[in-house]
Amino acid sequence: MTGRRAICSVLALAAVVAAGLASANELGDPDKGAEVFKKCTSCHQIGGGAKNRVGPQLNGIFGRPAGSLDGANYSKSMLRAGDDGLIWTEETLDAYIENPKALISKTRMSFRGISDINERSHLLAYLRVFSDDPANIPEAEPTATATDHDLDPAILALKGDPEYGEYLASECLTCHQISGNSDGIPAITGWPTEDFVVAMHAYKRKLRPHPVMQMMAGRLSDEEIAAIAAYFKDLE
Repeated sequence: MTGRRAICSVLALAAVVAAGLASANELGDPDKGAEVFKKCTSCHQIGGGAKNRVGPQLNGIFGRPAGSLDGANYSKSMLRAGDDGLIWTEETLDAYIENPKALISKTRMSFRGISDINERSHLLAYLRVFSDDPANIPEAEPTATATDHDLDPAILALKGDPEYGEYLASECLTCHQISGNSDGIPAITGWPTEDFVVAMHAYKRKLRPHPVMQMMAGRLSDEEIAAIAAYFKDLE
């Protein structure tokens, strides 16, 4: 490589890095995020002296496996999500903050979520201040911009055929028990259809980490998911 080409390559790389840092800085305003965090303080603490309360303290949340903080009182669903490989990144935190039950169906977090993408972006920027070396963690890479994970209302409006759902559900029942028992595997009988559909689409978008469920959901059309949801809703 000639000296001129080497210089050009270095300059091009520097430009990419600079663009990445600029993009990462677009995540949000941590000062505004501190205001948004007031919605969280009834359950969570952050900063110096933070302790676990109803929910875990949030220092170092970025890059932490779900359900892994010592001394925190997690639901079985959160612990299972961590065992399945869920890591708290910008993408997964954004999805969880928007609609907690879309990512962790039976989370103990009763918070309804934050629908405003800008508020979530500011909140994530604030939370990231309390992670170690935030500029160096994967969530601060050039693609680190907040993403809106709203499911298309047209998908939620689909009316599933429970008889067709029963036919499709045979594969589900190789693992999940039709009786509703949840020994080792969560029960899915009696779920509200919207919760079921949102959860399945979270697997399709690879927000929920279980690889088998990602594969299964990825095979299904919107109509098929609606049908399976209709079938399991009416099971007792």
